[in-house]
Amino acid sequence: MVPTIKLNDGVEIPQLGFGVFQIEPGQVAEKVKAALDIGYRHIDTAQMYENEEGVGKAIADSGIPRDELFVTTKLNNDGHSRDLAAKKLDESLDRLGLEHVDLYLIHWPQPTQNRYVETWQGFEDAKKAGKTRSIGVSNFNPEHLDRLAKETSTVPSVNQIEVHPHLIQAALREYNSNHGIATEAWSPIGQGKGLLEEEAIATIAQRIGKTPAQVVLRWHIQHGNIVFPKSNTPSRIEENFKIFDFELTGDDVASIDRMNADARIGPNPNDFG
Repeated sequence: MVPTIKLNDGVEIPQLGFGVFQIEPGQVAEKVKAALDIGYRHIDTAQMYENEEGVGKAIADSGIPRDELFVTTKLNNDGHSRDLAAKKLDESLDRLGLEHVDLYLIHWPQPTQNRYVETWQGFEDAKKAGKTRSIGVSNFNPEHLDRLAKETSTVPSVNQIEVHPHLIQAALREYNSNHGIATEAWSPIGQGKGLLEEEAIATIAQRIGKTPAQVVLRWHIQHGNIVFPKSNTPSRIEENFKIFDFELTGDDVASIDRMNADARIGPNPNDFG
């Protein structure tokens, strides 16, 4: 059911996944198991989330062949350097119980520390060593990506950024697309902070017989974004998976686009770290 997107290195990633941000370490195995049982095959975690062990347990217990799963993790902010980037990935692999991940991301550029270029070189090393199939970044702005292009030899396969109808990031998504970088959207349904109560979204949902969350996730899919909504509720996890049996009209997509307010939920990447 879930379409895949071919990244610039030839790796294929499911366009819909399950995110585990803010899921307690003691609960994450249960939630990931529920997602895998429903049919998710793409799991997005991070060293910062401190729940990689639970993700690994759910994967091991699932019995699903490894080549049917797509697993992403992200470098913690204390791991910026060429050597630490590889060392931190080894630690993640140990916690996950895996020989490799499918995608490894620099979680934040932390430009004031001025180390993301050498960190990216460590990511290139990790890919050459077979510890990750693909490498990318998260929360990078065009100036950060331009510098990587000038000073290293690998274009990131993805840029995971905050995207939702209140922050559509049209210019950054266009930059990514023009440079062969896929856009992944974190906080795709706005973390329950009023987005799903917006009249435009509620009206569309009522007309087509879907929930507001399904409408927003479908909006992402039709924009070409890769999404991995998080939920602790099995019914919501299943609901978020059922977004491929309908399409929004062009007018629907445009009306949601017009909700943009350039309103961030998370920090500005230029300041964070």
